[in-house]
Amino acid sequence: MPWPDPISLYGNAATLVPLAHAHEADLAKAAADGDLYRLWYTTVPTPHKMRAEIDRRLDLQAKGSMLPFAVIDPASSRAVGMTTYMNIDAANRRVEIGSTWHAASVQRTGLNTECKYLLLRHAFEDIDCVGVEFRTHYLNTQSRRAIERLGAKLDGILRHHMIMPNGTLRDTCVYSIIQPDWPTVKAHLEWQMEKPR
Repeated sequence: MPWPDPISLYGNAATLVPLAHAHEADLAKAAADGDLYRLWYTTVPTPHKMRAEIDRRLDLQAKGSMLPFAVIDPASSRAVGMTTYMNIDAANRRVEIGSTWHAASVQRTGLNTECKYLLLRHAFEDIDCVGVEFRTHYLNTQSRRAIERLGAKLDGILRHHMIMPNGTLRDTCVYSIIQPDWPTVKAHLEWQMEKPR
């Protein structure tokens, strides 16, 4: 039986719902917002390949290695990005939070912080994960800083870990939050979400 089960997670700045083909049009617009798919150091689907990306993620879900979500902006009720539990290791109760992107117009609004909070809270409090991983390109400084602001610790750098679509070799920074970290990380994220902006 696949683990974890599909679920919707609700917050004030973001709602995470199981990814579906019904999100395709919104997600195509979101990827075009800021031309995110042009960033060479990360992988965001082009608007016209969004259906194929949804199919890919749903196929990985069927195989038990990914649980994909559409990120919904409650203010507009539109899908503005994607995120996942991926590299799911049910036997060891570990997941990676990744394959995440958000439309440029909702970046730095608190939406990403709340998405991570909802995923981490579910991982540690509902499905009893012992560890949650984050991975990003060494040169993706925006992503690295965001992961570090969560309270994740750098476990190490996997040199020449991946071949990117443009043929370059990616050094991958691996971060984690483990179960004993969660109370402090939770308090920090709740403070981040509550403080005046």
